[in-house]
Amino acid sequence: MPTPELPQADPKRWFMEEIQPHEPVLRSYLRGSFPAVRDIDDIVQESYLRVWKARAGEPVRSAKAFLFTVARHLALNLTARERGSPVFAVGDLAALPVIDHGADVVEAAQRHETLALLVEALASLPPRCREVTVLRKLRGLSQKEVAAALGIAEKTVDEQVARGVRRCEDYLRKRGVTYFLGS
Repeated sequence: MPTPELPQADPKRWFMEEIQPHEPVLRSYLRGSFPAVRDIDDIVQESYLRVWKARAGEPVRSAKAFLFTVARHLALNLTARERGSPVFAVGDLAALPVIDHGADVVEAAQRHETLALLVEALASLPPRCREVTVLRKLRGLSQKEVAAALGIAEKTVDEQVARGVRRCEDYLRKRGVTYFLGS
């Protein structure tokens, strides 16, 4: 008697049965957790591609968990990249008009490195905590404005901001940053 074909054996069938049914929930998750991401379609499609490629190398144990993890990482990377760097590509460094070796350059480089670590620290926060902390501490909204915008209690805003700041400080401290910008 022939054994039934496992979904893992047929890639198209596996994708249709194990990955594609999660698309509506994945889109909802991405919209809710990453409001700054403008094009959810790109994240979903790139997630599909990466899951497909990974599955080609070895079987995927939990398709849904893997899909959501890949999508979350892509969204975090995109968010960090969009917020992040004021750096622009330069074709020929020797053609730049000024190279400064003063103490200000070292301080500026240190500030940029700390800022990059802060972006990583924020990206490591749980989605709601990150959203509240960014709105309150980086965008400068009042506690009341954040609460109204997100439909949560002001006390929740206060707790989430305290938790977010504490976690960011811990993240920076573990990476050798002993001073914080603005303090």
